[in-house]
Formats: sequence, C-alpha cells, structure tokens
Amino acid sequence: MKNSGLPRNGERTITTRDEHHSEKSAWKDEAQGNVLEHAAAGTNVSGLRAALGSYATGVCIVTTTTEEGAPIGLTVNSFNSVSLEPPLVLFSLALRAMSLPVFQQAEHFAINLLSREQAALSQRFAKPLADRWAGVTYRTGRDSGCPLLPGSLAVFECTRHAVHEGGDHIIIVGEVRRLHWAGNAEPLIYLHGQYGHFQPDSD
Repeated sequence: MKNSGLPRNGERTITTRDEHHSEKSAWKDEAQGNVLEHAAAGTNVSGLRAALGSYATGVCIVTTTTEEGAPIGLTVNSFNSVSLEPPLVLFSLALRAMSLPVFQQAEHFAINLLSREQAALSQRFAKPLADRWAGVTYRTGRDSGCPLLPGSLAVFECTRHAVHEGGDHIIIVGEVRRLHWAGNAEPLIYLHGQYGHFQPDSD
C-alpha cells in the first residue's frame, strides 16, 4: 500500500528469517499465486493491496507550508530514490488526500525519514486531525522554510522537480537541496499493515 493513512497497529520485529519464510510460503501457495495474477490484471484490488503490503518500506512524514506559512504534514510510505546526479527523490499522494493541492503547488517540501522511536508521530500524522501540529516540536529549514522533525533518521529538503499523474495518485519528484543525516539510527519499518524494526539474522 503506497499511501498515507497508515493503520495504528502494534510494532513487530522484522527479521531476515521472517522474510525468507514468507517468500517460501508464498511460492508454495498456489491459491495465493492465483490471487496475485488476478490482482495484476486489475480484477482484484484487495489482492493487489495485500501483495503490495508484502513489500517492507520505511516510513516518512512529508512536510511543507501553505501560502500563509502554516505547517502541513502527512505520513507516507511511498518514498523512493530516483537519481544521484542530479539528486532526485519522490513520493506519491492519493488524489483524495486533503493536503494534495498544497503539495502540488509547493515549490519546497521536506521528507522526514522516521526512526523507530517516532512510531507515535507517524500515527499522529496519519490521522485526520484538525491540528496535527499541536504540541509537535519542529524547526524550520533554513532554505526550504519547511518543518523539519528532530529525531528523524534523515531529512531531505527539496525543491519541486516534477509532478506526474499516476492513476489514483500524484507522483511528486523533488531535487534534494539540503540533507540532514543522523547516521546509523534504527529505522521505522512498515510491513503487512504493522510497524516494526529490523533485526539481522544472527546465523
């Protein structure tokens, strides 16, 4: 699921052993294979959503400001790198997202890649709250003017590079102008509708 509005589920540990076991089970399950075939053909949206949910992702909060300077933020797990030269990244937003018009027009935005300790913050920005920013600590990007969230693994301050239509989503590509990187902190991971963290296989 490449969208905002992540479910409020508990956290689990995601290990390399879990991934290998899941892969093996999927290939043995012929019925599941049939579901995926139908989903790819566009006849089973729920099957397609379930299959996409099998892809573990990081979690981000994308931020920008309105023309009046009010902070805007939204949880997504659709972040992806595009290019190193020039440094391009992207994320996508559903057409039904209330903040979509602001992000479509924004010249600057920031992508805050969340750490494991920020699961509650991710849940907050995934809810349709009247004021998501109440009590939330942030600082303002020197160049972008966008809200930057302390404690994030990395923050990418971007200028808008391109906006593309993509079915029921809009794909927003940004050029990274400033990078803030915290080093080897532990990432927040999203898989099968749950938050988790990565634990390497010790074998």
